[in-house]
Amino acid sequence: MKRARKALWRGLLGLALLGAVLWLADPARVLGQLRQAQPGWLLAGLAAAIASNIVSALRWRALARWLGADMGVRDASRWYFQAIGLNALLPGAVLGGDLYRAVVLKRAGQDTLASSWSVVLDRVSGLWMLCAIGGLGAAACAPQLAPVLRLPTGAFVALMLAGTTAWLLLPLALPWLLRAGRGEPSAGGAGWLHRVAAVLAPLRGAVERPDFLAQLLQQATASAAVQVLSAAALAAGGLALGVHIGWAAWAFAIAPIFLMAALPASVGGWGTREAAAVAALAPFGVPAAAAVGVGVIYGLYQLVQGALGALAFGLPGRKP
Repeated sequence: MKRARKALWRGLLGLALLGAVLWLADPARVLGQLRQAQPGWLLAGLAAAIASNIVSALRWRALARWLGADMGVRDASRWYFQAIGLNALLPGAVLGGDLYRAVVLKRAGQDTLASSWSVVLDRVSGLWMLCAIGGLGAAACAPQLAPVLRLPTGAFVALMLAGTTAWLLLPLALPWLLRAGRGEPSAGGAGWLHRVAAVLAPLRGAVERPDFLAQLLQQATASAAVQVLSAAALAAGGLALGVHIGWAAWAFAIAPIFLMAALPASVGGWGTREAAAVAALAPFGVPAAAAVGVGVIYGLYQLVQGALGALAFGLPGRKP
């Protein structure tokens, strides 16, 4: 009951936020923007969103196999698109779909820890590259963004580039961090540390393999492709509504919009995504009604993909 109550409150919070954003942007104007959307750009955005998630499914499969949890391309695609449907309908943003992927991979006979780590690292890989591309986009949009923070343009660019570089190099410290955590446990904390060591064992074994850097490069390439396609989907939704801003602006905007949509405070990111779209696109002169429309269109892309996944691959069941 307590879990169901939390889920209900999350859903109500997201709906309340969405309602507030629509009210501030003027519902009539938002509806007018959506009615004038150009079908060609809408279809192009949907195609880019589907391509993004196909690459995401293949990235997850490659990571799972590297960790020792094998699955075929069809299974990876089916479970990934089923997870998209769950993410779009359940409170908790991406958490419900991620949990489903881990559980269904385990039920397919794969190792529990390897299945769980594959989902965790797949999600982290996407967020890692999302923030990196957002940082580069922010640096390219310094003339619009630096005044918002009341920073000199040059200082803002230097800060963004330095932070993005450090962020991109962060995974290289993973082997060192895991080796540093191997210290001898004290008598009082031996049990707890042994349990932590057991959970980290698959990850530690994977990063110590000689192909760690090759796998890291493969994940980075796949994650970059996912985020570029996602940015293209968002931009196509904007173009459908007549929003014309540069690619650098969209590269920046995907970070706050997608991060807010992933927060476990709404159903399918509704409300948080639209609020972030208004804030992220405002420095580029995008009206609130159009920004909300962009967020709504991207949310509809997720719903359509969940429905297509159910039709093409079947609904999530108790057994894979």
